[in-house]
Amino acid sequence: MSGARPPWRDAVDRLLADSLLRAVRSTSAYGGLVYLRSPDRRSLMINTVVGVPLHLLDVLRRIPVAAPLPPAEAYRTGRTILLGDADETMRRFPRLAVGLPYSYASAWVPLAADGQSFGALALLWPGSAGGPPPGTRRPLRTAANRLAAGLAAHGDELAAGREPKVLRPPAPTDSATLIGSLDWEPATGRLRADSELTRILGLGPAEFDGRWATLVARLAPEDVRPLRTAARAAVRGAGPFSRQVQVRDHSGGYRTLELRGRVPEGSAHLVVTVLDSTAGSAAAAAVERLRDGVFALHPDGRVAYVNRSAEMHLGSPRVQLIGRLPWEALPWLTDPVYEDRYRAAMVSQQPTAFLARRPPDHWLAFSLYPDAYGVTGRVVPAAPSGQHLDELPEAPPATPPRPGAFYHLLQLASALTEAVTVREVSASVIDQILPGFGGQELALYLARSGRMHLVAQSGYPTGFLDSFEGIPIRSRLPGTEVFSSGAPIFFSSPDELVAAYPGIPRDEMKAWAFLPLIASGHPVGSCIIGFDHQRVFTAEERSVLTALGGLIAQALERARLYDAEFALARGLQQALLPHRLPTVPGLTTAARYLPGTQGMEIGGDWYDAVTTPEGLCLVIGDVEGHNVGAAATMGQLRSAVRAFVSSGSAPDEVLTRTNQLLLDLDAGLLASCCLLRLDPADGRTQGVRAGHLPPLLRHPDGPAEVLELEGGPLLGIDRSVHFPVTEFVLPPGAVLALYTDGLVEEPGAPIEQGIDRLRTALAHTRGLTLEALADRLVGDARHASHRADDVALLLARRD
Repeated sequence: MSGARPPWRDAVDRLLADSLLRAVRSTSAYGGLVYLRSPDRRSLMINTVVGVPLHLLDVLRRIPVAAPLPPAEAYRTGRTILLGDADETMRRFPRLAVGLPYSYASAWVPLAADGQSFGALALLWPGSAGGPPPGTRRPLRTAANRLAAGLAAHGDELAAGREPKVLRPPAPTDSATLIGSLDWEPATGRLRADSELTRILGLGPAEFDGRWATLVARLAPEDVRPLRTAARAAVRGAGPFSRQVQVRDHSGGYRTLELRGRVPEGSAHLVVTVLDSTAGSAAAAAVERLRDGVFALHPDGRVAYVNRSAEMHLGSPRVQLIGRLPWEALPWLTDPVYEDRYRAAMVSQQPTAFLARRPPDHWLAFSLYPDAYGVTGRVVPAAPSGQHLDELPEAPPATPPRPGAFYHLLQLASALTEAVTVREVSASVIDQILPGFGGQELALYLARSGRMHLVAQSGYPTGFLDSFEGIPIRSRLPGTEVFSSGAPIFFSSPDELVAAYPGIPRDEMKAWAFLPLIASGHPVGSCIIGFDHQRVFTAEERSVLTALGGLIAQALERARLYDAEFALARGLQQALLPHRLPTVPGLTTAARYLPGTQGMEIGGDWYDAVTTPEGLCLVIGDVEGHNVGAAATMGQLRSAVRAFVSSGSAPDEVLTRTNQLLLDLDAGLLASCCLLRLDPADGRTQGVRAGHLPPLLRHPDGPAEVLELEGGPLLGIDRSVHFPVTEFVLPPGAVLALYTDGLVEEPGAPIEQGIDRLRTALAHTRGLTLEALADRLVGDARHASHRADDVALLLARRD
């Protein structure tokens, strides 16, 4: 059956619950949660949670796997992430700080086994803890590994999504109510009591001999006969009974116990449950006598208890408060700041306080004391009635209002600040909106020359959108009409869509949002979101989605301008580089140029290969800076070097004259350069360097080494500098590699480490053509997310 519960789900639920509770206990955390991957593996979803009210995590219940958030990063990288406090959280993961802007420590551990990543385990500690306890990492990894190993047995079955399961925190070790039980055999008069009952009776484990007389001796005399009568009546079939009795304690006084007896079906035994709530009753009575107002909140914020003084201070009877949220039951607490104080207390697990005014002029001071089981609150008058506000002590600073639905606006806005190209903007939109709103399909269209053109899509069946490509903006379709009218359109079901647009092509979606993309008051396109289930779009969702459309439009317009300017800049730079390398008998050459990955900047990296009567001259260089000036200087130096080489100048003379030219240009820039002149007939090579990285040589039998050529300083420093020449022989089958620093630089690592990495890669890539070798060597740089600099690579092999 479609709605049947999979038989393995109970086992997985027990595994998740047991593992999470064990992890919380072993690390002294107050709460934790487990993220599992979504069916399409584009998102992580909260599956199980303990110690944190689920509604406080609404903004993080479903997140993209590419999001800059701890669970996603742990899932992607396989690394454990520890965040010691709010400052570290804000510094490393600002989007998490937006969603939970409170003080707490956290740990995020990947769940991975058998080559699969299933999600992440998270644990939380109070903000006052100063970070996860020492030695936390090992038990965390152990708990995560055990959980992942159990999840691995079910593989893709885990992708079945469902509502998160909320676990009850482990019960406190000390309870105000003690519960014991006894089993009485009327025929023999024998009693069996558990250890909790002997504790209630004030007896040691060996003191109770199982006789009725021993129990009776502890009771008040007036309770003995009524209890015996009720017990015998229950055994004869009169049904369950409930009685209160007095039990003598060690001080000579009496405590009240409640006895509830019943005879199990088909049995002649009487089972009695004994409840001792003396401590709890005494505590409740004591609290009722206090003049301070005392109240208790469940973890989800609902009122669990209010004493008489709190009723008076709050101006509302407890019957109108119990079971309700304070900010809903009391109109003067509706400001989101007050709810945020409760949220701050629950997430940070630290006491908090605030002032509030109950009309007409009653100022009250609230204090909240949280733990994983809820909040105990105290409320007292902050000042005599009628005292003016300026006479009151200054209230604590208000914390930000609760994030609510506009969190998605903040998240997308944050992501779009990092996106500069149309592709990056589109990817950010897809990564944020689909998981954030539970959508399955998204398409972005931009208008150009009176027609709509698709710029990005996700989730649509192959070929489904082909018929919509290039449609006129005046076509009667929802995607074009929102563009023309500037007003969004929402359809909660297929019937609504078909009724409004008969004959419109549809796929398997059941609800849609069509949003206009309007930038600076002008429509630029439309965004279409599809949902695989019928849904009613609330006013809040409509407002948020419409606002998101405006953010997307602004980002896309900025990105379109960037792409056009970037293409122009790159075109200029590419025009300054050789279009092809010369063919020289006895030598094979290959080159690669890889633009930087960040910003509009264009660099000064360059390479060239110039034929000479002696063979071939290989040149590579780098002008400092990343701007048009650097690129222009690079073009001038390349032309100069080519001219000097072609005129027959020796390698050292080429660099000397180039150095003088750079100083004459007065560009205020420095440049590095490496030049090798090869004779393919005998392999004789002359090399000279000016502040550039040393070339690499791979020998025919495989090993690779760094060629420590003698070198001079950077070009553009000193007119009188000399550049020494180093000579060596390039044997047949050997490969030379010249490169710029963008290929070997790594953040936080010495440049020598990057050079050695390149040398190792060169040594272990035998059997490839020179073109394939060039692709392999720049592959690491192409996929390195940290690379912002340009990369140039020039290879030569003596055949």
